[in-house]
Amino acid sequence: MTDKTNSNTRRASAMTVDVEDYFQVSAFDPYVDRSTWGDFESRVEENTDRILAMFDRYDVKGTFFTLGWVAEKYPAVVRRIVEGGHELASHGWDHIMVTRFTREEFGQDIKRAKQTLEDVTGARVSGYRAPSYSFTRKNEWAHTVLAEQGYRYSSSVAPIRHDLYGIPDAPRFAHSRAEDAVVELPITTTRVLGRNLPCGGGGWFRLYPYQMSRWAINRVYKQDGERSIFYFHPWEIDPEQPRIEGLSLRTRFRHYQNLARMEPKIVRLLQDFEWDTMAEVFAEELAEK
Repeated sequence: MTDKTNSNTRRASAMTVDVEDYFQVSAFDPYVDRSTWGDFESRVEENTDRILAMFDRYDVKGTFFTLGWVAEKYPAVVRRIVEGGHELASHGWDHIMVTRFTREEFGQDIKRAKQTLEDVTGARVSGYRAPSYSFTRKNEWAHTVLAEQGYRYSSSVAPIRHDLYGIPDAPRFAHSRAEDAVVELPITTTRVLGRNLPCGGGGWFRLYPYQMSRWAINRVYKQDGERSIFYFHPWEIDPEQPRIEGLSLRTRFRHYQNLARMEPKIVRLLQDFEWDTMAEVFAEELAEK
């Protein structure tokens, strides 16, 4: 095992997993109707178990932002997340982007998801991540609704330019919202040539060479004095997943690029840095709520 560049002098960064199945991603919405989800071969339970085993092997605790739909359908794997000492958090009910909700609909969605996750596991759910980081300037009421439903923090803002989401001028690090009732913990970026460069995981991590991602995470610590938040999905370590037919070239590239390389890169990341849950890494910020 390599020396961890965050050891001793550095606090841990946050390792997170967005627990959803391959056919539930937002980019597939035009191609896969939610009413047909039951017709697909599910792989979320097996892939989540692989992640749990990987984390156990490298002594890593993480936060699992989990769909209520998954918890209802596969309660055993959600219980294993909690039994493994990981933090359970909400990813909403069935991965509808918040930009598609009214304020009332959003409240119903996150209430249902939170209640189901807590009922299945007995664990308190305090965190939330919007599907596809879909907190934007169009739904600035979202943090207030989170507070109304008993959430303490959110990791739902991507301070980048993107065709599907993002608030480019949003604060890059932890900040209070909803009259200080909720802490927003944006996905990690590093500032390069006046622009925010994503370095918090997902498709960007699969696209970049590993050394570039390692450099960027180190740079956030050295230049900004901040901890990183990294995320990935169970389907990203599954190159054998069934292929969805009829996708656009862009969607196919974004979803399937470098899937076979993802798990070895995650292993390197687990070895090279110290990781913990969102609740532990940001305990000081959350203690004020």
